[in-house]
Amino acid sequence: MTHLRKLMLEELERRNYSPSTTRAYLRAVGDFARYFKRSPDQLGPDQIRQYQAYLFRERKLAPNTVTQRLAALRFLYIKTLKQSWSAELTPYPKKVLRLPSILSQEEVSSLIDSAPTPFQRTRLMALYATGLRRAELARLKVTDIDSKRHVIHVQGGKGRKDRDVMLSPNLLEALREHWRSIRRKPDTWLFPGNRWHTADHPISTKVIWLACKEAAQRAGIRKEVHPHTMRHCFATHLLEAG
Repeated sequence: MTHLRKLMLEELERRNYSPSTTRAYLRAVGDFARYFKRSPDQLGPDQIRQYQAYLFRERKLAPNTVTQRLAALRFLYIKTLKQSWSAELTPYPKKVLRLPSILSQEEVSSLIDSAPTPFQRTRLMALYATGLRRAELARLKVTDIDSKRHVIHVQGGKGRKDRDVMLSPNLLEALREHWRSIRRKPDTWLFPGNRWHTADHPISTKVIWLACKEAAQRAGIRKEVHPHTMRHCFATHLLEAG
């Protein structure tokens, strides 16, 4: 780890940034340095503008992704290097707002039923029945399930905020079946990592993403489907049901 990376990591931790944001910011700064093959503290506004144009022109990244990259560089220069930052010279790109892809209730059922394993089926069902983000689902603890009140406690969600979400009877039964099927009961995580579900760390968000993509393919769904699609479906179907 370079000295500059270590300093930036410390600044992010001091300000209590989430692990996912920390990883994204460090990745973005690393990519910036590799593009110019120089340390970021030797680069300035001219290189930032060139890099921004490169992300759009050659990498074909979405405006929102470019905005996140610029936010990482802004943090580096202002918070870590204590340098000035000109918003006029390096403006954020205009956001593009698109309507999310929504599956019908029949398509959601087909997606969940097409999961290749019972564990993956339970995770997809939990995504849809709660509207959780995939990082929130991955880090659910056994103690977060409140079966008496029929709620799930989400700790440290987006923005480091805690909240409660609904726990439907169908999902509760699916979680109980999931629990009964685990030979070595986990001490902490509801969905432990590794293929035997026995690790002392939670599953990765990539596992959830891949499960969603594989189930959509098996179900023959041609729409763009990813874990956040289930969150949109959750909200839309609740609205449609009044």
